[in-house]
Parts: sequence; C-alpha cells; structure tokens
Amino acid sequence: MLVSEKRYSWKEILRGNIFLTLILRLSLILVLFTLCRVAFYWYNRDLFPGMDGSRFLRILVGGIRFDISGILYLNALIFVLIILPIRQKFAGWYQGLIHVLFVVFNSLGLLVNLADMVYYRTTLRRTTLSVLDQFENETNLLALTWRFLSDFWMVTIAFVVLVWLLHRVSSRIRVEGPKISNTITFYAGGLIPAMVFSGLFIGGVRGDFRKSTRPITISNAAAYSAIPEDVYLIVNTPFTLIRTATIGVIKKVDYFKTEEQLEQVFTPVHRPKPDAAFRSLNVVVIILESFSMEFSGFYNKRILGSEYIGYTPFLDSLASAGVTFQYGFANGRKSIDAMPTVLSSIPSIEVPFVLSHYSNNRVNSLASLLKVKGYHSSFFHGAPNGSMGFDAFSRQAGFDVYVGKNEYKGPGGTDGIWGVWDHDFFPFFGQQLSQLPQPFCSVMFSLSSHHPFELPDSHKGRYAEGVNKMYPMVRYTDDALRDLFTRIRKEPWFANTLFVITADHVSSEVTQPKYKTAWGQYAVPVIFYQEGMKPSFVSDRVAQQMDILPSVLSYLNYDKPFVAFGKDLFSPGRNEAFNYAGMAYQLMEDSLLLRYDGKKSLALFDYWNDPELKTNLLSSVPAESMERKVQAYIQQYNNRMVENRLTLSAKP
Repeated sequence: MLVSEKRYSWKEILRGNIFLTLILRLSLILVLFTLCRVAFYWYNRDLFPGMDGSRFLRILVGGIRFDISGILYLNALIFVLIILPIRQKFAGWYQGLIHVLFVVFNSLGLLVNLADMVYYRTTLRRTTLSVLDQFENETNLLALTWRFLSDFWMVTIAFVVLVWLLHRVSSRIRVEGPKISNTITFYAGGLIPAMVFSGLFIGGVRGDFRKSTRPITISNAAAYSAIPEDVYLIVNTPFTLIRTATIGVIKKVDYFKTEEQLEQVFTPVHRPKPDAAFRSLNVVVIILESFSMEFSGFYNKRILGSEYIGYTPFLDSLASAGVTFQYGFANGRKSIDAMPTVLSSIPSIEVPFVLSHYSNNRVNSLASLLKVKGYHSSFFHGAPNGSMGFDAFSRQAGFDVYVGKNEYKGPGGTDGIWGVWDHDFFPFFGQQLSQLPQPFCSVMFSLSSHHPFELPDSHKGRYAEGVNKMYPMVRYTDDALRDLFTRIRKEPWFANTLFVITADHVSSEVTQPKYKTAWGQYAVPVIFYQEGMKPSFVSDRVAQQMDILPSVLSYLNYDKPFVAFGKDLFSPGRNEAFNYAGMAYQLMEDSLLLRYDGKKSLALFDYWNDPELKTNLLSSVPAESMERKVQAYIQQYNNRMVENRLTLSAKP
C-alpha cells in the first residue's frame, strides 16, 4: 500500500520545481543577450544609418529567435544535468555545480558578444570560426588581449558588470529540494517534463518545430532585416561561432600571383555590349524539385536510347519548342544550393553559400540587376515561410515580394509535411502572375516531387508506379506544370515572357547507372522558352544553373556590368560547367570531366563517350589547362567571398 503524500501549497511546489529554475536561468541570459544587442548597436550606430523604432524593434524580435538557439547550444550540458530524473540533483553540491557551469558557459557567451561589438568595425560581420584561421599564426595573443582590455575599457567594465549580474541573479535561483517523497511518483512526474523539455530544446536549437524547416543559420536572419547589414544585429556571436563549427572555412588562395594572370584564365565580371536595345520581356524562372535529367525522355534519346520514353511529357514538349542543351548541370546537391546558383550565378564549393561564413555578402541576382530596368520581382514557394531559408535569401537577393504558404489563398490543402500541393500552388502562381505589374521577374520553386513520395488523394492511382517511387511524383508535378501553362497561355503577357525551367538538384531516387556517376548526379534540364522562339537543341553545349542569370540578361540585351560565375549560353565561347562533388572539384569542359582535389588532379574522363566513367584518361590525356581553369574558379570564388566582392559595388 502506497504511503499518502503530504499536501503542499503551490508556492512550495514551485519552489521545488527544478524545471522552473531552468526556465528562469535561460530567461536571465536571454535578457542579457538582448542588452548585448542594444550595446552592439549603440557602439556601431554609425554603421547602421537610418535606424528607426520599428526597424530596431523588428531586429530585437528577430534576435530572440537566434538568441534562444545560441543560448541552448551554450547550455546543452546544463540542460541535461537539470532534466535528469535523479534525486541527487537537489543536493547542494549538485546545485552548486550547475550554478558554476551556468556562469562559466554564459560568461563566455557574453564575452564573445561584447568583444565582437568592437571587432565588427574591422570585419563588418559577426565573428565565425574563420577568426581562428586569421589568428592561427599570431604569437602575441596575450599582448593583443591585454591591449584590447585596456583600449576598450568600457567593454571590459560592461563584461564585469554583466557577469556579476549573471552570478548574482543565478545564485538566487535555487531549488529547495523535491516535494515528492514517493519514488514512483517522483520518477514518473520527472520523466514527462523531461520529455517535453527535450522536445522544446530541439525546436529551440533548430529555430522552428516544423519538419520542413532546416535548422536556422546565419542567412535566415535576412528575413528580419531591412538592409543586409542588419543581419549582424539580429544574430549573436555564440550562435555564429557554433553554427559554423562544422562548416569548412573558405580561405583565400593564390594559385595565380597577379590579377592579370587570373583574369586571363577566368573572370566572373561580365561587361555586356549588346547590339540592340534592351527588351523588357517578363522573366519567369521555374525551379522543379528533384527533376533529374534521368526522368526526361527528350534528353535521353542519346544517353539511354531512343526507346526510353521518360516521365516528363510536358516538360519535354517545352524543351523541344525552346532552347535547351544535351548536358545541363546543377552546381550543387541541395535545395539550398539552387537559389544562389540559379538566381545569383554563385557556385556551391564545399560549403553551400547560405551556410558559409560569408552568407550575408552582397550578391547580384536577377531581381536586383533587373530592378534598375524597372522590373517588379517576386519569389513563390508553397512551403511554410522560413522553410530552407528561401524567404531570407530572396530578401537578401533583392526580391520585392516573397509568397509562401502563409500567403497562399486558394483551394485544396497541404501535404501535412512540406506545404501546399503542386497542383494547387501552380494555378495560384499563375493567377498571381496576371496581377503583377509589368515587366516582372518572378520565380517559383516547386515542392511535391520528393520524399515521402505521397500523392494527393485526388491523384492516387492516376500514374503507374514503375520501378522508382519518384516516377509518379514526377508525372504529378509535370501535369501541374502542364495545367499552369494551359492557363497562362491565354494571358496577354504570355507571349512577352521568357520562361526558364530547371531543377534544384538531382533526385536521390535515380536508377540508371549512368546517372549515378560524378556527372550524372548533377545532370538536370536547363530550358529557355518563349512563345514563337526558334527552337534549338544543342547537343554539344555544356550548360549549368549558373549560366541562367547571364543568359537571361543576354537574351534581354542587358547593357550593364555585373558579376556572375556562369556564362552566356546565347553567345559562343566557353563550354564548361563547374561544381564540387565527393570532396573534389569538378570541371566538365566539352566532353572531358576533370576531378581535382585542390592540389592535384584525381581523374579525367570522356563522359560523353564513356558515360559510366570506366576509363581514367589522366595518364594519357594532358589536363594542365583544365587544372588551371579549376584553380581560377576556386581563386575567384574564395577570394571574392572573403573580400565581399560578389558584386561590383559590394561594400556600402
């Protein structure tokens, strides 16, 4: 028979609730981080001109999201020690240990926040782990530290005051001991809150509780910023240090000793000289989720044989009526790679641009470059706003409007995981296009064609399953694309619009051996289509996502200089694609594919005639010129990233 428990008042129970102490401690450091943000702005206020109350309030509100994530990273060990369902955690020595760890860990967080307040004026960005590389050869760190403390004595005093407050308030957040003596009740009562708090911890660290949302990164702060520089007020330094801990640091390289030597091999600076007036055509870019080239019958007559039908009949019809290329390549392997490569002509080398230490560099985009020509720009994606950081990058890239699931107004519903079904969102996109001011540049990123490979109830049984679970999903999205074009063909603006269609990346669900190779894993359609254009299928032209921006501008007779790592597909010249795969850089130049690790070539293949890459030609075919071109790509990208030169006027 269980012994009945003594009844306690709510005040006594709360005083013995260790989870309440966790909430209070985390709330304390959240307040101190906000004070650091205010101090950061005050100290650097001349670098954030035009600040007003509403803008600063948005920064403070957005900063809470990143502060929660950074604070939870800092206090992960303390979190574990507190939620453990053991009676010893109420002992004085255990509580003392938690207090000491809490003060030490969070003092370090306050220290880097305050130090960055000063260092920001030098770097114009929050500190990431790249700072370790910057100081790795310094032999006078102690002297530098002492000089910092003396020169910036106000920061030193602020740190001492904040640590004193941290210690003083935390020491008063105490637990007097468990109020439940029954063993079964104690452990059962502790397990449930531990599970709940663990779920809250995961959501707090990720920045969201939705499955469709990636853990927040530095680039997500752009969703709360009025100008790019506001990002560095929104994030905090512990967050930027921790989130970049496992990400490779981009370093400057010097394969070429002079700029002249480098630019002779490759330069991303385009200085167009069109021979006709600018054409104010509307531009619509459609990025199809996971639409591998393998799925297309049109592209595979040569690669897989004339009997191969494919699963994208409508996309194939557009390809046959437009300008397209036998060898099209993605520049990355993830959806987060696609926006920078397709819209800003930025490669994804080792680290996706949006996850890099320099993700808030100023960038060109179709939106920003066409804005000077009077274009309205918009980006559409049917996922919840914040998914994949698309809304943040669209703001960074200069798009006027972002339309996600939050703004969707239409029939149907969501798939319960990722967002609005394609067959519902595509017509909505078409309706919105007809309401946009012209000329417009609008982008839509599709959603449904990937895991968990579930069709909406209204479409189940409509498509043959086949040997690949992606096939029905691809057919479904292809039909949604057909319905979109059927509707918008009737619009008066349709004939005056250039459409560009590509995929974000290759699907993980490919079956053909040729598409499981170093080139096949990046093979995607690249299609340009305008009603009445002269169709052209170029079987020996190598295209890539990065080529879309300069090619669109060329098609419009754009006449201003810009930075883009891709080439103009409508003009003769370079015939290559560049990406990074399996810890090696890849250059596809004409029929040859070179794999290079940054120091030496690893392999050379004739992927046109040897699509399964069975014969390494490195010992028999010279590769020096291709090596130099890869080195030029790397040096241009790395050095421009570090120096914030992704535009011709990167710095404010």
